[in-house]
Amino acid sequence: MAQEIELKFIVEKDSVDALRQHLHTLSGEHHAPVQLLNIYYETPDNWLRRHDMGLRIRGANGRYEMTMKIAGRVVGGLHQRPEYNIDIAKPELELERFPTEVWPEGKLPETLSADVQPLFSTDFWREKWLVTEGKSRIEIALDLGEVKAGEFQEPICELELELLEGDANDVLKLARKLVNQSGLRQGSLSKAARGYHLAAGNAPRVVKETTILHVAPKASVEQGLEAALELALSQWQYHEELWARNVKNAKSHVLAAIALVRHTLTLFGGIVPRKASAHLRDLLTQTETLMLSDVSAQTAIYSPQTATAKLALTEFLITRGWCTFLDAKAQTKIAENFKRFADIHLSRHAAELKSTFAYPLGDQYGDQLPRLSRNIDSMLLLSGAYDGVKAQAWLENWQGLKHAIETRQHIEIEHFRNEAISQEPFWLHSGKR
Repeated sequence: MAQEIELKFIVEKDSVDALRQHLHTLSGEHHAPVQLLNIYYETPDNWLRRHDMGLRIRGANGRYEMTMKIAGRVVGGLHQRPEYNIDIAKPELELERFPTEVWPEGKLPETLSADVQPLFSTDFWREKWLVTEGKSRIEIALDLGEVKAGEFQEPICELELELLEGDANDVLKLARKLVNQSGLRQGSLSKAARGYHLAAGNAPRVVKETTILHVAPKASVEQGLEAALELALSQWQYHEELWARNVKNAKSHVLAAIALVRHTLTLFGGIVPRKASAHLRDLLTQTETLMLSDVSAQTAIYSPQTATAKLALTEFLITRGWCTFLDAKAQTKIAENFKRFADIHLSRHAAELKSTFAYPLGDQYGDQLPRLSRNIDSMLLLSGAYDGVKAQAWLENWQGLKHAIETRQHIEIEHFRNEAISQEPFWLHSGKR
């Protein structure tokens, strides 16, 4: 088994030549483009996908390899997941050759070999550079081609940095140098993810509202912080992809996701000092300023400012960049129970909302939209330990108020304001349960 650690970027097609020239300036070993043909497999009931497993056969220069990728972690385009690679003589599956640890129940399911069938394929040319960064050996791969599933297809124009040997931090360090070039967009949507989407009928991609964050039972405050930042980053990544595809309202959801990063840092600001995230917040400000200007979606999305900010957030998460800024008291607090932390802050945010909207505000409601948005985001991040139906119902009144203010529906504003301020809390004030 190998632990695959790689960072993925989407490359703007008009920037490919300039990027290639820049990669040639790096001191390293260059490999000319090689055509890679890949067939991905699945069962009719999506057994592999349901178990977060990916199965493919790759062919290049008359040689074939069977690969199984199993559940791992993806943060902002940095993929960390175990993979098993087995050389095969011809492009036919030999599932029995995978070690038993691959399978969820410790053995190959009896009917799996008969059930799996080709689902989609990728056909691309891979050009590689092998470079040394710090004490690590890293492969840079430029992939150009397409992914196909039945009548549907999409272009592949990607850059991947894969750690061959050394420290994952060096992958991030190398990436910081590369994103100074325009034309790179850190993307979490892999070739396989796009292939599965095409195979499922290529349905239009739609915006997704931020949902209540759920963390593991007995999670620490630090695990809550990590989960909140990962949620914000995934929302950013997802809607940036939609913005690139000209989906309506995607831009506003990208900006909302960046705001959610800020809200998260503020929410945990009583433990993590501002100086820990000062550089990240500066980069977020630069990105927001660019996105709010008159530049095109392509210019904003593929700009060095956006790429640098998103990479900084990824690095902040992966390296737990707040740790070195915590004193002994903060270290104790961040190790405490997240649910107790949530209880305390749910009460504080609810009190702020009720105080702000205790009485009709006439034509001043718009002035309170930023405050309302921040508090709703905080409640979304804090409510996951409780009954989902009750929490969602409580939040929907405040979300309804926000929408009514945005659309200037005066009757609806007062309806939702009255409903919101009169509802009972769904959490425990004491933090005990």
